[in-house]
Amino acid sequence: MARLVKLLLLAAAVLVVAGAVVIRGISSRTRAAAMVKQETLDESVPSVAVIHPKLGAMKDEVVLPGNIQAFTDSPIYARTSGYLTKWYSDIGARVKTGQLLAEIESPEVDQQLAQARAELGTSQANLKLAELTMVRYQNLLKLEAIAKQDVDNAVGAWEADKATVASQAANVKRLEQLVSFEKVYAPFEGVITARNTDIGALVNAGNGGAAQELFHLASTDKLRVFVSVPQAYSRSAIPGVTADITLNEFPGQRFHGKLVRNAESINAATRTLLSEIDLDNPSGRLLPGAFAEVHLKLQDEEPALVLPVTALIFRAEGMQVAVIRPSERGGDKANLVAVTLGRDFGTEIEVTSGITAHDSVIVSPPDSLTAGQQVRVEPAGGEKP
Repeated sequence: MARLVKLLLLAAAVLVVAGAVVIRGISSRTRAAAMVKQETLDESVPSVAVIHPKLGAMKDEVVLPGNIQAFTDSPIYARTSGYLTKWYSDIGARVKTGQLLAEIESPEVDQQLAQARAELGTSQANLKLAELTMVRYQNLLKLEAIAKQDVDNAVGAWEADKATVASQAANVKRLEQLVSFEKVYAPFEGVITARNTDIGALVNAGNGGAAQELFHLASTDKLRVFVSVPQAYSRSAIPGVTADITLNEFPGQRFHGKLVRNAESINAATRTLLSEIDLDNPSGRLLPGAFAEVHLKLQDEEPALVLPVTALIFRAEGMQVAVIRPSERGGDKANLVAVTLGRDFGTEIEVTSGITAHDSVIVSPPDSLTAGQQVRVEPAGGEKP
């Protein structure tokens, strides 16, 4: 009996030891699984480096391509048809306002003017006769020696002849103007940049196309320089901004101008603002039609922010950057913010809107980064987030 009790106690001890071993093994495995799970969760939170945007310069010079044009530029057409008999100015000639440029022979218009003047003379004679008849009939009516109907007819004839004379006089004046158009004068002071006719050429009246253009006249004492300012700088491209013009044919020289007006509308195709710079050119050294570089001295209302290009995220939603925001549950999370870009400096780029100087921006964000994702912040280059 005592031996049976010993055996039972021994078996119980063995079971206790075996149970303890089993429980210990399960506990260690549970702890190991929990540790692996925690490590996995920790590994799933990406580590990111953050920086703060740098402040850009308040004032900067923007270099843009420009197109130089004459301040006043006009084609000169004939106002009457005929044959060119003389021309007095060739290309490159400087002419004054009202200077004679060419003469046109138009015998048909001359004959029409002579005929109109003769018809006007006939109408004036008829008017004079009608007036005498009307006065005579009115005097006879006072003596009751003529019917009132005859007087009324005489008055009506005089009024009709008077209207005819006015019509003929207007026709004469019209033809006289056409005859005066046989001489072509310069409408303003400038330089002849093209002569598209010669002696004996048949000239048609009007502006029927480039072939009918007799001369081309440009005023070059003052020039217009047109430049398309990118949308990012449109707020600064206001009248009064100074500009320097440089050309390859004048190395080391700058011609000073001033922005005088802009289109007040962004071109939807190019996203640029057409602006005009006026430039004095008294010596005539600068030529219209030339290509120039425009150095605009733009003054920003507030400095732009500068980020490395590696901070940009290119996605279907548009240009974005990832900014760190504190999470309500603790830790940090990434927010994707849409931004507007300014100038591109190669490794760095301006950001004109979307972020502030106090934001912590993720550098080289992972491709899998999503909005609201938990992240582990590691300052870039020793910078504190």
